[in-house]
Amino acid sequence: MYASELSWLAVEEERPRRRAPWGVIALVLLTGLALIRNGSGEFDVGPPQPAPAAAAAADTRVPSAAPARPVQALPFSAADRVAIPAIRVDAPVVPVGLDEDGWIGAPPPENPNLAGWFTGAVSPGEKGTAVVVGHVDNKSGPAVFYGLGSLKKGDLVDVRRADGRTAEFEIYGVEVFGKNDFPGDRVYGAKGTPELRVITCGGGYSKQNGYDGNVVVFARLAEVR
Repeated sequence: MYASELSWLAVEEERPRRRAPWGVIALVLLTGLALIRNGSGEFDVGPPQPAPAAAAAADTRVPSAAPARPVQALPFSAADRVAIPAIRVDAPVVPVGLDEDGWIGAPPPENPNLAGWFTGAVSPGEKGTAVVVGHVDNKSGPAVFYGLGSLKKGDLVDVRRADGRTAEFEIYGVEVFGKNDFPGDRVYGAKGTPELRVITCGGGYSKQNGYDGNVVVFARLAEVR
């Protein structure tokens, strides 16, 4: 199943009325991402995988890379664009949500430079954990988050919001998790501060099952511009 077979939902510039429990989202999001793009597996070199040194602390409630001074959380505003200078990502963001079957939606796969903000969570910069997803590849080659696994602690992720402000997040961990033992609470649970997760497919690849895991970037709000 490809992303074109999954739906994505529009969102108005207002706080979502309902949010699914994180325990449910962890499973749905994982399964949905496993199906977003099973990958072509036809490239000479696969996507980079996170280095062990980039792993986040096992308990991400510990401010292992907290900003020098606290940054005040922002009110709700939809995500508009995401930029990750270290891997030359600069992409528009579309809202994605859960479809009638409980799958997470996905950006259209035919556009490789497109990311999705999951509207079932907070918006980037709000207190809580915001989630941005994107394809690792499509039939034509590498896609928007192909290089996600090469990021390091200290790299930055900028999310421009519909209200004109940009939330800058500092990365404090990058890991790949198998889809059969995905630590949902650790990845999605609230940490008491504005956080961001950027997720794509990763790990090993087979034509039968696609990618066997997900690359997850852990980041914390560091600045608002």
